[in-house]
Order: sequence, then C-alpha cells, then structure tokens
Amino acid sequence: MDCNVAENINILAKFLGTRDIDALNQEELFKRYGIHQVDVMVLFGGSILEGGDVLASGIKNFVAKKYIIVGGAGHTTDTLRQVVHLEYPDIETTDLSEAEIFQKYIKHVYGCKADYLETKSTNCGNNITYLLDLLEENNIPFKSIILCQDASMQRRMAAGLKKYVKDDVTIINYATYCASVISCGEELCYTENIHGMWTIERYVNLLMGEIPRLSDDTNGYGPNGKNYIAHVDIPENVMIAFEELKMVFGSETREANPLYASKVIKK
Repeated sequence: MDCNVAENINILAKFLGTRDIDALNQEELFKRYGIHQVDVMVLFGGSILEGGDVLASGIKNFVAKKYIIVGGAGHTTDTLRQVVHLEYPDIETTDLSEAEIFQKYIKHVYGCKADYLETKSTNCGNNITYLLDLLEENNIPFKSIILCQDASMQRRMAAGLKKYVKDDVTIINYATYCASVISCGEELCYTENIHGMWTIERYVNLLMGEIPRLSDDTNGYGPNGKNYIAHVDIPENVMIAFEELKMVFGSETREANPLYASKVIKK
C-alpha cells in the first residue's frame, strides 16, 4: 500500500479527531482554560470501547461536576453490543442502548458510573438536541463542557453543539482515541492497539464519510446545506488528502442511514 495513502488517512484523522487538551485531568484543564473542573462531561455512544475507558478516567480525575452518556441505537450500536459482550460475557447487551451499554461497562470494569443517561437519540444531530433537553430538564446549567466522541465524528459533534449554544460556552474536544496508520506491505496497519478499534476498512469509511458532511455546501450539513451544524473550515491539506483517497477507495463513503434519521413529529 502506498505510504501516501497512510499519510492521507492520518491527515483526515488528525483533523476530525480533535483534542483540545493533552490529557483528561485537572492540571491540563487549568493550564489551558484556567479551570479545574468543567460543568459537564459527555461521552457519545457512537464511540468504540475506548470511549468508556476515557469516560472512566475523566470520572476518576474529577474533571467535571456532572457526567452524561448519550446514545440510543444507531449505525454503530450492533458493533458495540457484540464487542462488549464478546469481551465481557457477564455484560448482557441485547437490545440495550449505547448509553446503557457504556454505563454497564464502566460499572463492571471501573466501579464508577455516569450521573445521567440519554437513550433515545439515533444520530449525531439528535445526540446534541436530546443532550440539551436532558440538561434543561434536570436544571443543569453549563458554561463549560467536554465532548468525547469517536475520533472520526468528534469535529462534527462539536460543530453540532456550537450551532445551539452561545459563544460564551466553552466547548472542549477530547476525541476518544488518536489512531495512526502505516503501510504494511500491501495492507494498512494501526501503529498501536486501541481498545475495541474499528477494522481499518470501517475506520477509513467513517473518516471519508465525514468530509462531505462537514463541507458547507448544498450537500453538506453546514448552514449552506442541511443546516445541522455550525460552519466548519476544512483546511486545504485535508481536502487534498480526501480527494487523493477518493482515487484509491472510490467515492464510496458512508451514507446516512434513513433508519436512524431524526423523527419529525407532526402536530
């Protein structure tokens, strides 16, 4: 496999899987933002299992006043159910939402739990709106929030929240993993093991699917398109990497599954 392919994948990964602090602890928060604790930390259930490890470390390090897991059933749920039950047979995952699975996982492995679960959302868009509903219903004001999502979807999740909150809310990104790939002969390999990581094929598919969504044009999710998220600037090197990868992988990118679209209730 051409080493340029690996390099281009890593360019997309670095752009999409943003982390605003180097580690999930109070020292890093204070160094970057002048606070020791944020008001809320959220794990989104679209993540791989590493997301549960990240949430548990946040809880153990007292980085937030409240902890929330958001996630009903979406395109990643069946994979999460299978991975967790395979690795931890004591955890029954059949028919559970992503939030419930992660809650069971961190209780079982780390002996800790989130304060609230949101279990109805099915996609990145209503992940955000249902999260905001939950915060309002439980009278949880927030001026600072840590978002943890699968690295492929981290930037879009933050842009989704930015659409709904005022500028005085500090949004801190902490993608649930940082993956890097290298060329191994005719194949691509990860440079390190990440807990519950996607197959390379699935990972590349997820990364490639994000650039059209983030593009603020008629087909994208920004204000000039479907208006699901705030505007995102995509750097030139990222677009070049994406276009070069399309020549290798074709234009097969992950399509939005209509099964998990937001339901509009007509009154």
